[in-house]
Amino acid sequence: MTGLGRLPVVFPSEADERLSSWLARMATFYAMTVPEFVAELGLPGRDVFDLEWRLSAGEGALIAARTGVSEVALQAMTFQEITPDARIMIARKNRHRCAECQGDVQHKAMALPWTFRCLVHGVELRDATGGTLSEMLGADRITKLETRAAAGAAVLDAWARGEEQRALGPDEMLAFLTARHRRASPPNVSEQPRMSLGARRDYHEFLTTPIIRQALTIVVPEYDRVAPVLTKPVRAGLHSLAQGTLLQAFALTVGIGRIVEDPVNRAIDVLLTSDVDGQGRVQDVLRSWPLSLRRQISARFWRAQRDEREREIAEKATRRLQSHKPRRVQSHQYRYRIS
Repeated sequence: MTGLGRLPVVFPSEADERLSSWLARMATFYAMTVPEFVAELGLPGRDVFDLEWRLSAGEGALIAARTGVSEVALQAMTFQEITPDARIMIARKNRHRCAECQGDVQHKAMALPWTFRCLVHGVELRDATGGTLSEMLGADRITKLETRAAAGAAVLDAWARGEEQRALGPDEMLAFLTARHRRASPPNVSEQPRMSLGARRDYHEFLTTPIIRQALTIVVPEYDRVAPVLTKPVRAGLHSLAQGTLLQAFALTVGIGRIVEDPVNRAIDVLLTSDVDGQGRVQDVLRSWPLSLRRQISARFWRAQRDEREREIAEKATRRLQSHKPRRVQSHQYRYRIS
């Protein structure tokens, strides 16, 4: 190829295809590497992922001249609508796979962690092991969680595109969800698989491994019940969503949807189940929340603690009365005339 004039064969882009995917497919057709093909388009040394992140007018004009594709169509294949703060969320390929999509086509939506269905075919995405969320969580549980997941995804999508500025943003909510509300502890009985005594001795190291305890498991208890114990903790802050598994990303998105619906009660739920050190860590995270919410949380948390103290005092008093209550029947019943 000479690098002059229009290319003899240009593939049409697929629905929602990203620029890097489109260029990679044509590079394969012309028996070139992607960097070689990008240089053939008149952009030597340019990284294809940088191009699809922000394609300048001059770069778009060069590609348009060689391919005949309009600059508007080229820009539609980039992530120009995504804000710089959200760039960490964009994966270099589809995060998860659709069973019906072509293997060499990478979609824009499927590079974002809050996408759980293929926008082209409408089917559930599969993780690296081939599992779907319905298989991991159960069909009934997924049906109940889909509304909250959709609400959380809408918040994340608006934040990524800079369309909506909330006082309580996804970064603050993710920091709360990934906060350690209790000290690390080994798997409890409900988290341990059923084992024989011999197997317990063989897996002693696993059974005594401390697991990080995060607020996510309180806000989304459905995740706590099905997630593998060793992979239950997620990374902190925005990295939790950017680098999490399909199940973790879904749980975090559901958690954001629940916080948006009722932030005060979600914070109270976590604080009430936290230990002393965990309460301090959670309170530190809550300092980034709006002042009005923090005041509501503090007032309601104080009332909840007072009610809990009163309940414990009442239970102790009841137990004390029961322990001193005189017996109304003899401890031994004897037959008549028998000593």
